[in-house]
Order: sequence, then C-alpha cells, then structure tokens
Amino acid sequence: MTTRGIRAVALAAVAAALALAPSLGSAQDKYFDAGGVRLRYVERGAGEPVVLVHGFANTAEIWSANGIVQDLARNYRVLAFDMRGHGKSDKPHDAARYGREMGLDVVRLLDHLGIRRAHIVGYSMGGHIVSQLLTLRPERFLSATLIAGSGRFTWDTAQAREAEEDAAEMERECISRSLMARLSPAGVALPADDSLKVLSASCRRTEDPLALAAVTRSRADHVMTPAAAAAVTVPTLAIVGTNDPMKAGLDALVRLRPSVRLVVVEGATHAGIRGVLARPELIAALRDFLSTHAPPPSRNHL
Repeated sequence: MTTRGIRAVALAAVAAALALAPSLGSAQDKYFDAGGVRLRYVERGAGEPVVLVHGFANTAEIWSANGIVQDLARNYRVLAFDMRGHGKSDKPHDAARYGREMGLDVVRLLDHLGIRRAHIVGYSMGGHIVSQLLTLRPERFLSATLIAGSGRFTWDTAQAREAEEDAAEMERECISRSLMARLSPAGVALPADDSLKVLSASCRRTEDPLALAAVTRSRADHVMTPAAAAAVTVPTLAIVGTNDPMKAGLDALVRLRPSVRLVVVEGATHAGIRGVLARPELIAALRDFLSTHAPPPSRNHL
C-alpha cells in the first residue's frame, strides 16, 4: 500500500474511533425542547458560558475526544449539544426542519438555561452555522470562533447538485464519499472500500442516514449575503489548517471582514489523525481569544 493509502486508512480508523468516542466524562445527559425537536446537551465547568457546535455527522463527543471540553471546563461553563439530526437528539427526516433552525437551536439552548450572552465555537458545519447565526442574533454572543468552517456566501446550481449527490450517498451508506473527497487534502486518496464499510457501519450505529440526508439538503438555508457577513461586529476568531480545503472560505471571510483574527495551523487537515481539532495550537489560540473578550463583571442571565 502507498503512503497515501496508509494515511487514508488511518484517517478512516480515526474517524470511526471518534464516532464511538466515550461520553463527556462526568457530564450527565440533559434535554431541552427546541420548537418541538428534543435536543440532548451536556455541561461541565463553571464561569462564562461557551457553547460548542459540532460538525456534520459528529456529536458533542467530538469535543471531548480531542480534549477541548476538559481543557475549557477548567475556567468556563462549557455547553455542548447534539445538533438536531445527530447523536441522541431527535432526527427529523424533513429538510425544512434543519437549515437556519440548527443555528437558532443555540439561542433556544441559551434561553432554556437563562443565559443572556455566551461565547460560541463552531467546527466545520458548525462553523458555517455559527457564521450565519452571527448575522441573525449577534446580540446573544460575546465572541465567536469558527474552526474550519466559514459560512456559506453563495448558492448556485453546481452547489445544489453537489448537495443532492452528497444526500443520496448518505441515504445509501450513511457516509458521503464525495464529501469526504472534497474535505481531504490534495493528493490524498479516499480510504479503501473495506475501511469505508467500517465507517458506514459505525455511522449507522449512532446516526440516521435519512436525517443526515435531510441536513445535507438544507444547506441552501444556511446561505447569507456577503454584505451581512461583512457587517457582523461580534469579535471573531477563525482557525484552520494549511491542508484543509476549507481554508479558502475562511480567507474569503477575512477579506469580507478584516477584523476576523485568522490563525492558520501548519500541516493541519480538516479531520483525521492530523485534524485541526487535535492540535495544541487550536486550544492555545482559543484560550487566548476567550480571555481577551471576557465581558466586564455583570449578571449574565436573561
């Protein structure tokens, strides 16, 4: 097997391991109602609230698997939840139940807990969702961190075909080979069929293929105008690896909104064994940013 093939298989193995990651330490599952959709969340630590928004086909455990919850909980009240369509949360099959509703679920969680404002961190799809949310409800956020996800500023027929292709693959296998290929570094091949079958089986143990397909078909509802993205005043940090195709989107966001602080992690990929979530540079940048944007002492409740 070639070196590229070995890396691809390792990527698949790590992805499967993350899908089966242990629960968030001592955190207990809790639930809240988000407009008729029951969502699971967990919380650890105390202090200013930090909400973590995971990526597509992930769960809240992606943050603990990479040590981020454990690190932040030393100084912050960390809230992580399974987004609708994922993990232990409800999984509607109607694409109309997703889109921007996924971002508004963050506001519903804050309302449920009586929190007026929070820091928010989104990874991959979660970054896209958070970026749009900043244009919808900016008053609810102290700061925002976008990890490997910039937001969607355009939508055309090619992107619509891409979303439908990904969704159809999800319906068949619970994974999308096309999506995996787009998120892989240039020159890295997809994992072998046997590894993809392992990923598919792992996905089916925790996820609903029809729900993931519905999430995928709702991408158009995440689109915001470049003008809206440029007008955001919430302090924003962006973190991405040099080997992540998502870097181009974050570069575009910085051009739209030069106030965004961009941290580029050398050699980091979107996911897998060299994924940006596991890099120490990420938590160092995030901690520094959060401490810089702490609010003055006040009562942070509705």
